[in-house]
Amino acid sequence: MAEVTETNYGPKLRARKDGAAAPLDELDRRLLNLMQGSFPIAERPYQHVATQAGVAEHEVLARVERLLRERIIRQVTPIFDTRALGYSSMLVAAKVDPENPWRAANVINAHPGVSHNYLRNHEFNIWFTIATEPGSQLGLEGTIARLGELAGAESIRQLPTLKLFKIRMDLEMEAGTDKLAQQVAEAAEPAETDPQPYDEFDRAVIRATQGDLPVVSEPFAPAAAALGIGQQQLLAHLEQMQERRLLRRVAAILYHRRAGFSANGMGVWKVPEERVLELGMQMARFRGISHCYQRPTYPDWPYSVFTMAHGRSKEECDAILDSIAAQTGISDRATLYSSTEFKKIRLLYFTDEHRDWEARNAGL
Repeated sequence: MAEVTETNYGPKLRARKDGAAAPLDELDRRLLNLMQGSFPIAERPYQHVATQAGVAEHEVLARVERLLRERIIRQVTPIFDTRALGYSSMLVAAKVDPENPWRAANVINAHPGVSHNYLRNHEFNIWFTIATEPGSQLGLEGTIARLGELAGAESIRQLPTLKLFKIRMDLEMEAGTDKLAQQVAEAAEPAETDPQPYDEFDRAVIRATQGDLPVVSEPFAPAAAALGIGQQQLLAHLEQMQERRLLRRVAAILYHRRAGFSANGMGVWKVPEERVLELGMQMARFRGISHCYQRPTYPDWPYSVFTMAHGRSKEECDAILDSIAAQTGISDRATLYSSTEFKKIRLLYFTDEHRDWEARNAGL
C-alpha cells in the first residue's frame, strides 16, 4: 500500500475531533441541511424550508439570520456554473517560500478570479482555484504565469479539469461518520463542462442576483424590482437558466470550521487510465466527497483522480477516504490536508474587476 497521509511540509494540521466552534441544536442542524440542499427557486423559499423542517417560516428566517451573524452560514446565494458561462478555470499548485506563505497568498488572493486558496501539507504548499473571464487578454495560462511571478513561486503546476464527476458542497450536519463514508446514489455520468449560450438579459439577471440574497420572506423580489420585471418572470428565468446549466442551484454556503467541519482532505488517487471513468464515478457517490475530478498526471505526480473529503476531524476524513479505497480497491493515494484557509469566496461574474487587475498587473 502506497498511501501517504502525512508529510514534513507546512505547519501542524488541525485535527480537532469536535470541530464545532459554535453551539448548534438539533433544529439548527436540520435547517443547515435543508438550506444547503432543499432551497427552491420559489417566491417564498423559506416557507418551503419551514414546511420541510416542521416549523413556522418566521422561525426559519430568525434562525438563518442568527446563523449568518454567528458566521456559520457564509451566505445564501445563487451558484452559477463558471465553465458554462465561458470562464476558464483551473486548480493550481504552487511551491512558495514555506517560511512566509502569507506573502504569496496575499498576492494570489488579490486576483478577483481566485475563489479558493489553501495552505496544504505538501512541497507544493499553496493550492488555489482561479477563473478568468471570457475575453481576458492575458488568458488563463498567462494569468497563472503572471501570478507565479508576482508571488515569487519557485514552481507552478497546472491541474485543469479533464473530467468532472461531482461538484456539490453539502456538509452533512445531522448524521455521523458512517453516513459520510457511504455511497448514496447511482453513479452519475461526468458533467458537461462546455460553455453554453447566453444573452445580455442572462448577464443582467446574474448581476442582479449574485452575492448575498436577503433573508426575507420573498428574497428574489428586490432583484426582480431592480431588473424592472415581475418576480414570477425572474423565477421562471432562473429555472430556465438552471435547465440550460448556467445556474447550478441556490443554496446556503457554510463556514466549514464554524459549522463543525474542521478538516478537509484532498485525497488524490493513482488510478489506471482505463479505469478513471469507472472509478471516478464510484468515488463521486460518497456522501462525504464534495468534489471529484480527473486531472493530468506528471512524472513526479501520478495521481489522476482528485476527491475532496470534508469531516469533523482528520480521522473522519481518513475514514471517508479509507472507505473509498476499500470499495474501489485503489490503495495508492496521497492525502493533502489544509492548515490555513487564505481565501474562500463565490466568484462575482461580469464585473470590471478582472480587467482592472490585468491593467494594474500586466500592463493591459
